[in-house]
Amino acid sequence: MSESKPGTNALDPLKSLALKHQLPLKILEDHQIHNKPEVHLHEVDLWFCLEGEVLFACGGSLLHCQNRKKTDGSIDQNELFGDEIQNGNSYILKPGDWLWIPAGEPHQHGTKTTARLMIIKIPQV
Repeated sequence: MSESKPGTNALDPLKSLALKHQLPLKILEDHQIHNKPEVHLHEVDLWFCLEGEVLFACGGSLLHCQNRKKTDGSIDQNELFGDEIQNGNSYILKPGDWLWIPAGEPHQHGTKTTARLMIIKIPQV
């Protein structure tokens, strides 16, 4: 296995399988990251910690909220991001832990080490 670099990487073989069949799931390897907080307006995130420890902040208010842009430059109608979460709750995920983040709830995560997480995106109905 190669040495991890800071950032987030989708891991195979699930990455290729999910792309091929348009599945709403990924296994991510996060290494020394602290993501910007975001809100998904029309989908739920279901996280499962496979390895390592990850600190999540969820709930509260998203400060300095902005629309995210897609790679083609258009506005993403499903996702917002901001600078920080105010009055949220903190959760530490360890191997075997699940975290459900409802649509519309601000959230962010980070780790000082390396963690592997599975994320499933569930459309809100």
